[in-house]
Amino acid sequence: MKYHPLMRAWTSSLLLVLVCGCGEDKKRRTPPPDAGTDAAVDAGTDAGLPDAICNAGSHWTAGTPIFREATDEVGLTGVLGTRMSITDLDGDGWADLVVRGGGPASFVVRNAGGTFEDVTESSGLFAARASGDSQRPGDVAASADVDNDGDLDVLTGTATPAGALETSELMINDGSGVFTLGAEGSDARTPYSPCAVAFVDYDRDGLVDVWIPENTEPGSGIPLQDRLYRGDGAGSFAEVTESVGLTTRRWTLADLNAGLAHSVGWSGAACDLNGDGWTELLASSYGRAPNLLWQGAAGPTFTNRAVASGYAFDERIDWTDNQSARCYCTLHPTAEDCAGVEPPDAIECNDDSDVFRWGHDRDRELYRLGGNSGSTTCADVDNDGDIDLVTGEIVHWDVGASSDPAELLVNSGEADVRFERPGNDVTGLVRTHERGDWNEGIMTQDVFDFDGDGWADVYWGDSDYPGSYGRLYHQESPNEFVAVDVDDFFQHFRSHGVVSADFDRDGDLDMIVGHSFSRCDAECYPTQQIRYFENQMGATGNFVQVRLEGAAGTNAAAIGARVRVEAGGIVQTQEIDGGHGHYGTQKDRVLHFGLGTACEANVTVRWPDASLTNEQFTLPSGYRFRIAQGAAPVVDAP
Repeated sequence: MKYHPLMRAWTSSLLLVLVCGCGEDKKRRTPPPDAGTDAAVDAGTDAGLPDAICNAGSHWTAGTPIFREATDEVGLTGVLGTRMSITDLDGDGWADLVVRGGGPASFVVRNAGGTFEDVTESSGLFAARASGDSQRPGDVAASADVDNDGDLDVLTGTATPAGALETSELMINDGSGVFTLGAEGSDARTPYSPCAVAFVDYDRDGLVDVWIPENTEPGSGIPLQDRLYRGDGAGSFAEVTESVGLTTRRWTLADLNAGLAHSVGWSGAACDLNGDGWTELLASSYGRAPNLLWQGAAGPTFTNRAVASGYAFDERIDWTDNQSARCYCTLHPTAEDCAGVEPPDAIECNDDSDVFRWGHDRDRELYRLGGNSGSTTCADVDNDGDIDLVTGEIVHWDVGASSDPAELLVNSGEADVRFERPGNDVTGLVRTHERGDWNEGIMTQDVFDFDGDGWADVYWGDSDYPGSYGRLYHQESPNEFVAVDVDDFFQHFRSHGVVSADFDRDGDLDMIVGHSFSRCDAECYPTQQIRYFENQMGATGNFVQVRLEGAAGTNAAAIGARVRVEAGGIVQTQEIDGGHGHYGTQKDRVLHFGLGTACEANVTVRWPDASLTNEQFTLPSGYRFRIAQGAAPVVDAP
């Protein structure tokens, strides 16, 4: 493992100076335009912080290698899975992993200073409650400090059919990374088929709550409702779905087209999309049913803006290039809307058995002209101060242009949340396909700044189908991307599940990807070994990293806190993630900001408390800082 000079350990005497000197001589500044009430300390170099470690700055250009594989070196050999969530089991500031989907077993992996060790059994995270099994099932995982005692607890979600002995469980951390089962009577154990877990403090009372979309099919006899649970700060949750306006409706044609009906949940997210301090809740939906977006407001209460926001489905509704629809119309030329529809050009069409993916009455409706939606990732992609969305979708070659692709949704910046879809041809997020009968299985992705130039880049994991592999895109200018050749990063087939973090704490973001065994053929690897790729670009880069700790009135893990960094003429905005994505992923709570050529950053933290308290600091490049609410930053040494 390489140690960057930017992150070398500080002596205890210097740390003592930093801790004792930073709180003096406070200066007030004007609050930022984000919703909030208080400006706070300016803890710049005059307050005792170290001098900046200033480098030339990093910016990727074609032909520059970015990553090298280091799976064996870091001790991850034998850890199998498709999906991963980042947590910090023991609070030491090194990003740990919860890995699922690699067969019957899940893994809990501790980062012991840049190398990993399997602590699945000793952690107790998947201990069974009632079945006597050696490991409880857990498809979804996300972490937050539910009891505000200074460590991260973990909610593991699993489908619970009738008669199941094991359920979703909140696991309580003892502070050392050892977990025990939470309250037996908590509603957090009641989801039927959770597809995501997103911790959020929706009412800003300083106690984390949890949003859980559900994956159940119409006609299954299982309730379809996505659910919000309010935390009591003692490790228990009570459902509040109906009381805050989140109830959806039974499936009728009118309600489906209006985005008012139940989702077939495949992913979830929670982020503040209009900057007013009230979190929006999202549920993406499988089966070309509408995605749901709930706009938060004071009360607190939620309003359905699925269709009005442009998130439910896109405006591409011309179904006449669908190969099965063309076949149907060829066989039934007098059917409604079939006049003038061309015959299929890529499939044989001899009888109705060839109409393998088309129901003429249903499939012309708006709700059926959307997508099969996997993860949605919240990120300020274009650095304009509001949160955009990057979506993942399954798309099949024969369905045509009406099926929503994985793409960037650009936030319009309005008080009532609305997105524009410029399209992949405009943004450069284009996928080419070597096969004529291609399928895209983009269900997971990550948005992160791999080269530290201050602009978010995109990795789309593509899995489950022949020829599918992960794709990386570099943002060259606002909302304009170029594809990175696999020779400059890596090729990973059936790339399902991805996380990025500064796992080795050397000043750049590394990647770990999982592997899907679905529909396996020759491109599947022998096992579902996760793969670790070490970033090689940090040596010339500038950065600031922040780890937040909420005070009284703010949830201790600072889930939902918004951090704005101004440096070198670029303004970046990130939020602390409480979990999101297709069957669960979670970003590191340590926020990483690449600074390009800048060596100092003006940092604003908007805390998710009742007053939306703002605090401002001037921080030098080259360090990770621990920022406790109400106190000055201190260097968070490895």
